[in-house]
Amino acid sequence: MSHAGSGLDLDALVAIDVHVHVEQDQHGHLSMDDELLDAAAAYFKGEPHHPTVPEIAAHYRARQMAAVVFTVDSEMATGHPTLSNEEIAEAAAQHPDVLIPFGSIDPARGTAGIRTARRLVEEHGVRGFKFHPSIQAFEPNDRRHYPLWAELESLGVPALFHTGQTGIGSGLPGGRGIKLRYSDPMLLDDVAADFPGLTVIMAHPSVPWQDAAISVAQHKANVYIDLSGWSPKYFPPQLVRAANTMLKRKVLFGSDYPLLTPERWVSDFEKLEIRDEVRPLIMKENAVRALGLAGA
Repeated sequence: MSHAGSGLDLDALVAIDVHVHVEQDQHGHLSMDDELLDAAAAYFKGEPHHPTVPEIAAHYRARQMAAVVFTVDSEMATGHPTLSNEEIAEAAAQHPDVLIPFGSIDPARGTAGIRTARRLVEEHGVRGFKFHPSIQAFEPNDRRHYPLWAELESLGVPALFHTGQTGIGSGLPGGRGIKLRYSDPMLLDDVAADFPGLTVIMAHPSVPWQDAAISVAQHKANVYIDLSGWSPKYFPPQLVRAANTMLKRKVLFGSDYPLLTPERWVSDFEKLEIRDEVRPLIMKENAVRALGLAGA
């Protein structure tokens, strides 16, 4: 099987978007129930839009960008059937010039999840894993999940964790039971410290814990921040300052497509006061390193 990443022409790409959601499979199944997806769309002030993997590939190919694609395995927490990691990986393998597949596993799956992670990497070319502590309702530093982080460390693939506020459940009674505290980046400081060989990507400006996220990314060589889920014009000023200076090799372009399009993100990013030599690092070069693509 050809592993994803082998088809990327890094020189031809203008950017790598490390945060793209697959919300619909080829059978028309959605990744979450309508209420949650609609609430997220309202939070982002957009129309609900659920492109399939081939549609995502076309969108990014037209913009000379690559995209890391994934779903969120929230079946055990929400009861909604998760999209197939295997199908996403196989669909992405049809577009190796622009798509980099990540898997998603609920840590509550325990030993079965650990076995699944290895199989997804070794047999399906998956290049990393996405976790959403608030939706999956777990604390990343809970030692019950340490065998999973150890497995990912041994496989040499990054773990991308949602951090901070979430549009999922936003504005609904009780936020549909989704708890924000699980997405405090300080919980990931423990994970990064205890698994120094595991690349940890903290997704999003981690409001209300932005300073904590900056501290963790600065302190731990194996931690990165992706800038997805927010238009750059709303970035907290201390994040912009850090991205320009001490974190210039630690921050990654991510959009959160389809909730936020890469073209809108880039348009707003161009208006941000980011140093010229830092822009290519954020748009592509840091991701090449974080995702281990250079030798792919």
